[in-house]
Amino acid sequence: MNGERTRPGAASFQHQEHEGHEDHEALSSGLERLARTVIDAGLKVHKTLGPGLLESAYESCLCRELQVRGVTSPRQVALPIIYEGTRLESGYRLDLVVEKSIIVEVKSVDALSRLHEAQVLTYLKLSRLRIGILMNFNVVLFKQGLRRLVR
Repeated sequence: MNGERTRPGAASFQHQEHEGHEDHEALSSGLERLARTVIDAGLKVHKTLGPGLLESAYESCLCRELQVRGVTSPRQVALPIIYEGTRLESGYRLDLVVEKSIIVEVKSVDALSRLHEAQVLTYLKLSRLRIGILMNFNVVLFKQGLRRLVR
C-alpha cells in the first residue's frame, strides 16, 4: 500500500549479493532445476503455438504449462519499491513469479534489446531474487529469444 511503513528487510524476498561481488554464492541445485523446468515449459509453449501471438497468450499458456508440471507461478505480481523503510507502489508488474524464486518476463517482439535485460535486472534488484528469465516468443528458434539473468 502506498506509504505503508515496513521494517527494514521485511520484504518477503531474501537479499543476495550481485554475481560480481566477492560474497556471491552459487545458485542451489534446486533453483537450477527449477530454472530448467521453466525454460522447458517455455520451449513447449513455443513449439505448440509458434511465433506471432500477443504476449498475454504466451503468458497464459506458460502459466498453464507450469501448473501442469506442479509449479506455482502467479501472474502479474505487483512489485513495490521499499524506500527508506516505506513501501511505495511503483506500478511495476512481474509477468510470472515462479515458486517465489524466479522472475519470468514474457515478450513477443522482433528482437530482445538491452532495455529488456535492464528491465529484468531492475526487477531482480527490487525483488532481491536471483534469477530472471526473459522469453521472447516471437522468434523462429526459441533459444534465440531466451535470456537467463542472474544477480
